[in-house]
Amino acid sequence: MTLLAAEGVRKHFGEHQVLTGVDLSIEAGQVVCLIGASGSGKSTLLRCLNLLETLDDGTLWFDGRDISDPRVDADEVRRDIGMVFQAYNLFPHLSVLDNITLAPRRLRGLSRTAAHEYAYEQLTRFGLADKARAHPDSLSGGQQQRVALVQAMAMSPRVLLLDEVTSALDPELVGEVLDAVRMLADEGLTVVMATHEMTFARDVADRVVYLHEGSVLEEGPAASVLGNPSHERTRSFLSRFLRG
Repeated sequence: MTLLAAEGVRKHFGEHQVLTGVDLSIEAGQVVCLIGASGSGKSTLLRCLNLLETLDDGTLWFDGRDISDPRVDADEVRRDIGMVFQAYNLFPHLSVLDNITLAPRRLRGLSRTAAHEYAYEQLTRFGLADKARAHPDSLSGGQQQRVALVQAMAMSPRVLLLDEVTSALDPELVGEVLDAVRMLADEGLTVVMATHEMTFARDVADRVVYLHEGSVLEEGPAASVLGNPSHERTRSFLSRFLRG
């Protein structure tokens, strides 16, 4: 069942065309990895799917509903479509616990007790229970990114969008964040992830989508796109990551 889809999505900033007619369909429970060079449109596409950017043309569908309609409440949609950014986006003046519980208490109406119970449960799963009272600036980058994942999951989203969540991390911290994403994927969460981690995409993704200059040049099963791409541009791009 198609859960989230883009049809003919176009987006420009001034004279620069960033998305030039993207079609994308994501089924419930799928892990879809978006790959492509910097500037290919991956982040902008994710921001469009989360309604953080207004489309210039095209339609976005979520569970059969046109969410690109300007009358749609974007905040309501974002309760079901969570997003995690490469820059963490945690409130520095709040504790880890307060960062996680703020949105579900205000937007979902959870009681303080219920929100705290859920937060501690998730922090324990992600190996962060001892950091509940800490502030973000006392954590490593990998720990902050895992807190950001827990923060997004606290809203019980049906889809999780991940925008280069490991790109700002030191290499030794990348694995702990990818392990956390893998755990969520194994549990059946629908994930759309922009990434340069090709080994992760090969091992975890159901589908890989290669964007080039704002459009989908190639897509298909991870093993096919990463192991035997049909386009020369895809082969050239992947050669930087998959040597040997």
